Amino acid sequence: MNVVIANRQRTRRINLRRFRQVTDTLLADLGIRNGELGVYLIGTPEMSQLNETHLQHVGSTDVITFDYSDRRGRCFVNAPTNRATTKPCPPMHGEIFICVDEAVRQARQFQTSWQSEIVRYLTHGVLHLLGHDDSDGRTRQKMKREEDRRLRALSRRFSLAQLASPAKLPGCKNR
Repeated sequence: MNVVIANRQRTRRINLRRFRQVTDTLLADLGIRNGELGVYLIGTPEMSQLNETHLQHVGSTDVITFDYSDRRGRCFVNAPTNRATTKPCPPMHGEIFICVDEAVRQARQFQTSWQSEIVRYLTHGVLHLLGHDDSDGRTRQKMKREEDRRLRALSRRFSLAQLASPAKLPGCKNR
């Protein structure tokens, strides 16, 4: 799986190495082994432009997913386990744009951390690329349960607070 992660925002310093580990673990847990995925951490201006240009919605949003695959049907995982279904997932090809400003705002609203919100948005985008749908109440509820379950599993394996890069100290190089 070829994954490109880019930080194009300045709201928060992000430990991209830790974010990649979380991303790789999520994809492995979902049985996604082939394809290409771009994950872009962006600010409000870029997200507003994407939202207005591609979805005709005014203003920013938390996450936008673009699916470029030619898959037919859905690829779901077996809910009680972390193994993929017996049918292997077809290659994934897509992009996920995550608005860090929205993560900070919604973290305050939902009394969680912005790091947890970013991982939630990543999970939400990946689930969309697997065919999950949140366009109506029933499917939205099912997708939200899977999103919550995946976020809890990742939170047990990683300290999501470590997604925040430490501030650079004067005269020191962070590596």
